[in-house]
Amino acid sequence: MRDILNYLVKSFLAGVMIAVGGTVFLSCDNKFIGASLFSIGLFVIVVRALNLYTGKVGYIFDNKPKYLIEVLVTIAGNFLGTFAVGNLLHLTRVGDKLTEKAAVLCQTKLDDTVLSIFALSVCCGMLMYLAVNGYRDYKHEIAKYASVYMCVVVFITCGFEHSIANMYYFSVASMWNVKSFGYMGIMILGNAVGGVLFPLCKKLIKEKSE
Repeated sequence: MRDILNYLVKSFLAGVMIAVGGTVFLSCDNKFIGASLFSIGLFVIVVRALNLYTGKVGYIFDNKPKYLIEVLVTIAGNFLGTFAVGNLLHLTRVGDKLTEKAAVLCQTKLDDTVLSIFALSVCCGMLMYLAVNGYRDYKHEIAKYASVYMCVVVFITCGFEHSIANMYYFSVASMWNVKSFGYMGIMILGNAVGGVLFPLCKKLIKEKSE
């Protein structure tokens, strides 16, 4: 029980940081500057070892089955964190502006096809795995942080779908409904497929070489 509570708290805080990143992105008129500043969310998450779904799902096949529970708790915590910040900002002087910009962004997603949302989510999942894995594996400090920064900027600039960031956008836009929850499920699945693609291919290549 203590482990689950620990996972939940660290996941909640990760959701809060992604919401902070989403807020600065919505606050910037320049998309590239917004994408660059959004990376503060993932920087804090990797440095503080918080639990972000898109950072953890890529390691499902490297862990025991009980790791899946941690991933599910992480999704719940991330949602609570993004939802809390999104609704808290409604009480502030910047709330109306954020809601307006997020609503346009969310409507674009809801007007998209399921296949498009899934494909964009897969691409985001790959980049998020590369960002987190790069931070873990690269020895040089510059390479570690460049991995995080570049992958975040690329996925946002390309319009790829990050399920946890979208939880924040839908929350601050107050656009949760049956369709948005359904699309969120597609995004979560797509992020998972993209997240496990590189590690699975790596395992396959290693097995063939042996």
